[in-house]
Amino acid sequence: MKWEDAPESDNVEDRRGFPIGGRGATIGCGGLILLLLVSWLTGINPARLLDMIQSSPSAQVSAPQGGQAPAAPTDQLGKFSSVVLASTEDVWTRIFAQAGKTYEKPKLVLFSQATRSGCGLASTQTGPFYCEIDRKVYLDTSFFRELSNRFGAPGEFADAYVIAHEIGHHVQNSLGIFDRIGSERSRNNQVSVRVELQADCFAGVWGHHANEGRTLIEPGDFESGLRAAAAIGDDRLQRMSQGYVAPDSFTHGTSQERVSWLRRGLETGDPGKCDTFRGE
Repeated sequence: MKWEDAPESDNVEDRRGFPIGGRGATIGCGGLILLLLVSWLTGINPARLLDMIQSSPSAQVSAPQGGQAPAAPTDQLGKFSSVVLASTEDVWTRIFAQAGKTYEKPKLVLFSQATRSGCGLASTQTGPFYCEIDRKVYLDTSFFRELSNRFGAPGEFADAYVIAHEIGHHVQNSLGIFDRIGSERSRNNQVSVRVELQADCFAGVWGHHANEGRTLIEPGDFESGLRAAAAIGDDRLQRMSQGYVAPDSFTHGTSQERVSWLRRGLETGDPGKCDTFRGE
């Protein structure tokens, strides 16, 4: 990706290096990857690990204190994340405007180890996620290293896909999709899968429009994103962690499904083609 001289977003909160105490947790997109990996390495049941995360009485979490405002990121990963966020803002602002709507830009919170969110504790173990309560995306940038080293999905566009997927959840929230499906998302795994696959498709929509003018995307970038989608399918992760696949417990979709919906967004650039709830 050609991002070094691209505009950065003003909506990044860099909380790395602000330690305070915290309590409670919620798992989001990407958290399943690290959760299953830890389970695989330790032999601990994934459900037990999730319970341990959610019931942890104390954690060192990062957030500003005493009204201290986080500075704009100056490191490479932070600036890269800021550029990707700015690109998603441009794309979705245009798409919403074409539909007569206003796109409200979300915040991207960068943290290390753990931080507080409106949805509970955000930690390295829960992975990148979008909190619909405070309308922010939470990202420990060490996840990019895990994606490359442990899951064989290197490349800057693979990292950008992670951010764009979480922004896809913000788009869903802004369009009222979360309101329409209500609590079904937490009670019905099939609904959860469709939500995640639609976010994959929306990530592809961003990639399609970011490629216009060839100012950000380079040859081979889309392929790295598709490899990342394949690397984090539920079926692949379950084989890694437990040696077998249990489709009834899927929450994000198979590798094939994730690749298919990301590809659809990349090829069409049309959010209207991302109706995973009807499968069209």
